[in-house]
Amino acid sequence: MSSTNWHSGNVHEEAEDKRGWILGHFIEPADDVRATKDVEVKWGNHPAGQQRPEWTAGDQRTTLLLLISGNFRLDLTEGTTTLNRPGDYVVWGPGIDHSWQAETDSVVVTVRWPSLP
Repeated sequence: MSSTNWHSGNVHEEAEDKRGWILGHFIEPADDVRATKDVEVKWGNHPAGQQRPEWTAGDQRTTLLLLISGNFRLDLTEGTTTLNRPGDYVVWGPGIDHSWQAETDSVVVTVRWPSLP
C-alpha cells in the first residue's frame, strides 16, 4: 500500500527484481516515497556458498552491513571480517572496495549513502 508520501510493503514481494533493494535512486516512479538520492537500503537473503567473487571498484559511498542471521564473510581492501552473531555489523567508507560470501544461509541488511547511479 502506498501514496506519494508513504509506503507499506514486503521486501520479499517487492524487491525481487531489484536484488533486494527497497530504497534508492533506482526506484520508479520518481515521486514514490522510496525513490531517494540520500540512501539505499537492501534486504539480502543469501544461501550458503553464494558469493560476490568480483570486487567493487572505486565506490564512493559509505556502507553499513548488518547481520540478521547466518554467517557472512566480508572481504575489504582493508581486511576480512566474518559476521556470525545477529546484530554484528561493519561500516566502511568511500574508496574501500569489497567482495563477500555467505558461509551459511544468511540474511543481511545493507544501507548505503548517498544513493548514486
